[in-house]
Amino acid sequence: MADITRRTLLAGSALAAAAGIPPGSAAATAPAAGRQFAGVYRYKVGDYELTALYDGVWNLPIDETFVRNAAFADVRKALNDVFLPPDTLPIPFTTLVVNTGSKLVLLDTGTGGQLIGTAGSMGSNLAAAGIDPKAIDVIVISHFHPDHINGLKTKDDEVVFPNAEVNVPAPEWDYWMDDGTMSTAPDRIKRYFLNVRRVFGSIAKDVRRYAPGQEVAPGIATIPAFGHTPGHCAFVVASGSQQMLALSDITNHPWLFVRHPEWQAVIDMDGAMAVKSRRKLLDRAAADRMQVQGYHFPFPACGHIARADAGYDFVPVMWQPTL
Repeated sequence: MADITRRTLLAGSALAAAAGIPPGSAAATAPAAGRQFAGVYRYKVGDYELTALYDGVWNLPIDETFVRNAAFADVRKALNDVFLPPDTLPIPFTTLVVNTGSKLVLLDTGTGGQLIGTAGSMGSNLAAAGIDPKAIDVIVISHFHPDHINGLKTKDDEVVFPNAEVNVPAPEWDYWMDDGTMSTAPDRIKRYFLNVRRVFGSIAKDVRRYAPGQEVAPGIATIPAFGHTPGHCAFVVASGSQQMLALSDITNHPWLFVRHPEWQAVIDMDGAMAVKSRRKLLDRAAADRMQVQGYHFPFPACGHIARADAGYDFVPVMWQPTL
């Protein structure tokens, strides 16, 4: 280390004074970044490497209609208990890439930047993770809501993952592609039918329809979890002696619908059936101490489910710097 002498200090002070920098002030300033860095988190399940990719958040205004069977005062209290605003629900989106060693499998595709201005970063985070969209071998869709399928295509209807085999639940396809069902749907639901046709129309002949419960890729099995939509599925990723449960939309925000599994969200098409599916999978996750990934959980959206009172609780994983 170079010696610092009194003469050096005096010379530095003189230069600072000449530059107009007041004594005791920092000589350099840095502008605030104003944004986060890449939303990428990796972890292991057995020999498989999983990459969680943040796609953004929807800050949804809610009112007394958001939970069908609970007083809005109770919903507001649940949000206040976890330091969230009482009338705005942050709904994050996190997709998942599973590297099996022989295949790159993408579970759901995000919003494609086509829903709200605060979501659509999955593509840039995929690039930050060093994954080329052309390298994705298999895509598995849980259900047909736009925040899960819109990432298949750009706003200009160009295919994003040109080499991927696309797998969708057969009952989901049958429901949303039925013209008769669409003709009787209310307008707020009819737009989902139209969006499904936009996304899948030009690629329909290449879409593989799986039976819920079927294995769709090495070590990746589907689980029927109907209620949120008619053909909604969750996934189990298994490698060696380890398993991870990808819940998809079994719950929306965990501190509402994990802690209160009996609550029926307005976004669940069949509320009673959604509750039944939710309890079944949360019971399994808690009993088997499985790691879980929740599509709408706070990023990196992985952790465990613990039993708590009449419901459950979500326990986030500790961030691991190495795999």
